Amino acid sequence: MITLQDLVVKASQRKGMIVAVAAAADIEVLSAVNSAIEKELASFLLFDDELHLQNLLVNHFPELLNSGKLSIVHTKDTAQAASLAVKAVSNSDANVLMKGNIATATILRAALNSDYGLRTGSVLSHVAAFEVPNYERLLFVTDAAMNIAPDLMTKAQIIRNSVTVANACGIEEPIVAPLAAIETVNPAMEPTTDAASLVAMNNRGQITGCIIDGPLALDNAISVNAAKQKGITTKTAGQADVLMVPNIEAGNILYKSLMYFANAKVGAIIQGAAAPIVLTSRADSAESKLYSLAIGILTVK
Repeated sequence: MITLQDLVVKASQRKGMIVAVAAAADIEVLSAVNSAIEKELASFLLFDDELHLQNLLVNHFPELLNSGKLSIVHTKDTAQAASLAVKAVSNSDANVLMKGNIATATILRAALNSDYGLRTGSVLSHVAAFEVPNYERLLFVTDAAMNIAPDLMTKAQIIRNSVTVANACGIEEPIVAPLAAIETVNPAMEPTTDAASLVAMNNRGQITGCIIDGPLALDNAISVNAAKQKGITTKTAGQADVLMVPNIEAGNILYKSLMYFANAKVGAIIQGAAAPIVLTSRADSAESKLYSLAIGILTVK
C-alpha cells in the first residue's frame, strides 16, 4: 500500500522545488515548512509582514533562519501576500503555491487574476488523498471544496484532474467511482445519469488514463463484498481509488467524516491551474499541510 509518508519520501527525490507561501506567519504553516525543509522537499518563499514572521521564526523555529532554504518577502497585508506569491509562481520563481493564514477567497482571487494569475482555461478542482486506518489503499476524494454542483462536462474535468494527481502519486490507472445513492441509472437522479455518461465517455476515449465504474453507492465503491452482495459484477466494483462526489455538500460530509470519524490522515491540493495549489484549511494540522506539500510537489509538471 502507498502511504502518505511514502509520498513525502517520493517528493523529496524531486530536487530544486520552490514553494511560495502566502501569509506564512502562522505556527502550523511554519511547522509544515520546517518539516518539509528537514525532509528536503523544497525551498520556500514566505510572504507576510517581515517583523511578525521574523519574531515567530526566532521564537519557534530558529533553525529555519540558518537553513539556507528560506527567503522572506515583506508584505503589508494578506491581499498583497497572495498577489506576490501568485506572481512568484506565474513568473517561474516558484513551482507550487501554498495558502497560509489567509482566507481561501483571497488567495483564489489572486490565483485567478486575469493579468498575472494561474488560469489555464481548465476547471479547478480539489483532490484529497486519504490514508484511512485499516483500509488497504489510499483513497482520493474529489471535489470537496471548489465546484458546488458540477455539470457533466465539469465532472469529466474533475476526473481528469484527479487522475493527474493519482498518477503523480504512483497509481498508474486509477479506478474512478462516480458516487450516487444507488447503483442503477434512474433518470430522476442526476448523479446516476451523469455516472453512466462518464462511463460511456471513458469507454469512448474521451476520458483516458483511468477506469470509470458507476454509478456506485459508497459501500459498493470501496468494498468488493458489498458489491457482490448487490449483484454488481464489474471487475472494478469495490476497488475504487478515486471517489468522485456528486456535489460539494456530499464531498464536504465525506471529507470530514473520514477525518473525524475514521481518524484518517489527509493531504490535498487544487489541481487544474498552471501550478499546484496547496489549499489546506487554517484548522488543518502541520502534518496534513506537509502531506499536501508532498502531493503538490509530486504534481508539478
